[in-house]
Amino acid sequence: MIGLVIIALSILGSCAPSIDTDYIEEIKLYRAEMNQKFADSATSPLTSDGLRDFHELDFFDIDKKYHIEARFVLNPDPEPFEMETTTSRRPIYLKYGEAHFTLDGERYMLEIYQSDRARKMTEFKEHLFLPFKDFTNGGNSYGGGRFLDLKIPEGETITIDFNKAYNPYCAYNHKYSCPVPPDVNHLAVEIPAGVKAYANH
Repeated sequence: MIGLVIIALSILGSCAPSIDTDYIEEIKLYRAEMNQKFADSATSPLTSDGLRDFHELDFFDIDKKYHIEARFVLNPDPEPFEMETTTSRRPIYLKYGEAHFTLDGERYMLEIYQSDRARKMTEFKEHLFLPFKDFTNGGNSYGGGRFLDLKIPEGETITIDFNKAYNPYCAYNHKYSCPVPPDVNHLAVEIPAGVKAYANH
C-alpha cells in the first residue's frame, strides 16, 4: 500500500509542474521573438546607436502569478474618444470593456480599448489594447507605462498576462508618438513582470 502511495505521489509530482513548464517555455519563446525583432534593423524601433549596441531586452523574472484570468465586462455603447499621446497626435479609440481582477487579495480594474482605425482593418479587427501604469514605472520599468495586446474574448473572462507587458516605442526612440495610459489605468501596485526599463535611452 505504501508503495502504491509513493508511486501515485511521484506521478503527481512529475506531472504537476508540466503546466508551469509549458507556460515558461511560451514566455521564453515570446521574449526570443521580441529580441529577434529588436535586433533586426527592418523591424527594430531602436536608434542606429541603440541597434548597434543591442544584445537583448531586460525582463523581470517570469511569474505565473501575473498571468491573470480577469472578469470581462463589455461596454455596450462605446463612444469614440481621442487618446492622449506623447506628441500632439490624438488617435481615436473606443473603450471596449473592462477587466476586473484580484491580485494579492486586492481588487483592480483596467479599461480595455479598441483602435477605431484598427477595427476597420480585417487583420486587426479582433485586436484590443491595454495601456497601464504601475508602481514600478520610473524605477525598474519605463516611466511612461507599458502596453498589452489582447484579443476580443468569446466569453466573460479575458486573460491579462503581465509577463507579456512591453514598452511603447517611445522608451527606445524619441521619434515615435505613443499613447499615454489614461489615469483610470494607473494601478496602485507594483507589477514586476514583463519588459523592464531600457537602460540605453
